[in-house]
Amino acid sequence: MEDFLSMQSNEDIPSSGNPEVDAKNQEISELSKKGYQYLKDNDIRLAKESFKRILEIDENNNYALVGLGDCERKQNKFKEAVSYYSQCLISHPGNNYALFGLADSYKALNKYNKAIEIWEQYLLHDNRNITVLTRIADAYRKIRDFKKSKELYLSVLDMEEQNAYALIGLGHLHYDFKEYRDALYYWTKILEQSEELVDIRILTSIGNCHRKLKTFDKGIDFFKKALEIDQNNFYALFGLADCYRGMNQQHKSIVYWNKILEIDPNNKVILTRAGDAYRNTGDYARATEYYNKALNIEFDVFAVLGLSLISKGEGRYEEAIESLTRLLQADTKNYRLYIDLADCYIKLNQKNKAIEILQSFYKTGMRSQAIKEMLDRLQA
Repeated sequence: MEDFLSMQSNEDIPSSGNPEVDAKNQEISELSKKGYQYLKDNDIRLAKESFKRILEIDENNNYALVGLGDCERKQNKFKEAVSYYSQCLISHPGNNYALFGLADSYKALNKYNKAIEIWEQYLLHDNRNITVLTRIADAYRKIRDFKKSKELYLSVLDMEEQNAYALIGLGHLHYDFKEYRDALYYWTKILEQSEELVDIRILTSIGNCHRKLKTFDKGIDFFKKALEIDQNNFYALFGLADCYRGMNQQHKSIVYWNKILEIDPNNKVILTRAGDAYRNTGDYARATEYYNKALNIEFDVFAVLGLSLISKGEGRYEEAIESLTRLLQADTKNYRLYIDLADCYIKLNQKNKAIEILQSFYKTGMRSQAIKEMLDRLQA
């Protein structure tokens, strides 16, 4: 999309026949060129000065209003940007630059319906603009109109078969629906275009598809490639840790959980995951340390569960029952809590109590194959 700077540079200012008006127009033109050059150089202060000087000469000047909107947008001041773009459209309805900036600002403010409305106005002037079409598709995905979003992405691919934005968007659409093989299809197409220049987010996204499909060994390859680009990338480190967890290689998963904690030591989710890994290796002392660190930051149900399972693993069944019962009161639909609680009663030779706990699960209206199988064994 041609920017205002290049448009201004190429524009000849016709003479009005009035020397005073011509001088004013020439001054506006020069200030506009300077403003957009400053904006291009990221000198926002001087850019604003130039555009505001134009408004002193012509209060509704479209170049200045769009320029000020662009300045605010570049500084992530999207509400202010909306004000300038809207002001421009009052005097210059249909101005493509104002429409584009306004829609982008609404998107940044998470006002996706408004962004869609503005972008669709833009398409009235240019209905094959791929940049705008992909942005509208993204916005429809955000408001969960997946059918419309997919139609737009596919229309972009009809125009440009290898368009990266459409391929990425289609990958996300399928990923959101847990259609991980379809997501892999589109994201792998991007990888095939240029493996050397591929975005790290594509590598971690493909890795996550394999993680979800439980093809952990393939996922590991992509997460490791991502770490070659950025050794501290959270998603790659998390993916590796979780893949090794899925492969029951707990010691390897611990390495990557701890790498994340070196960067973010107060991440309670990761502290709990690391605690789980230590617990699964039988290192209850270290697991307890990590769970308590998580709980010192903020209450975490999984950390409490981990401590309960340590109590159970160490044979302190009454203590585990007390803790698991409290958790069950807060989360009545978590079938794992029923199983662990029933198992504690079994260890205490209270078979009938274990059956009672498992049967109470069905009062929630939920169903679980694991609960059914455990009940069948106890009642056999």
